[in-house]
Amino acid sequence: MDVTSSNIANAQTTRGKLVNGVWEPYRRKMTVMEPREKNFNEILQNEMQKQSGSQQQLQGVRVTGIVEDQTPFKAVYDPSHPDANADGYVYMPNVDLSKEMVDLLAASRSYEANVTAFNTGKSMMLKALEIGQ
Repeated sequence: MDVTSSNIANAQTTRGKLVNGVWEPYRRKMTVMEPREKNFNEILQNEMQKQSGSQQQLQGVRVTGIVEDQTPFKAVYDPSHPDANADGYVYMPNVDLSKEMVDLLAASRSYEANVTAFNTGKSMMLKALEIGQ
């Protein structure tokens, strides 16, 4: 959510990074994720243990890095802009607000789902303790 909010905040930033003495627009950032279980054998063994009745915690994914999106910048005709080139075009960041909003919504829903699952598990454990009294 932090990376997405940074992208949204910089969607109009034409001076994101100084490269060889020339300002370059902000580049969209993306997270790189990988599963915590890396190979097929680990996943297969965990699934076989589940079927035999043993409990296993879900591992999920982890963020391994943040990279810049290399899609080209958008050229917008605005000769009055201070960063316009000789032809009157300004290069704008490669941030698509609708894509960022979808990513933000997906991250928010995933977080909500995890909190709901945690609270449900907590409630079930409390009810189990009440049964034992």
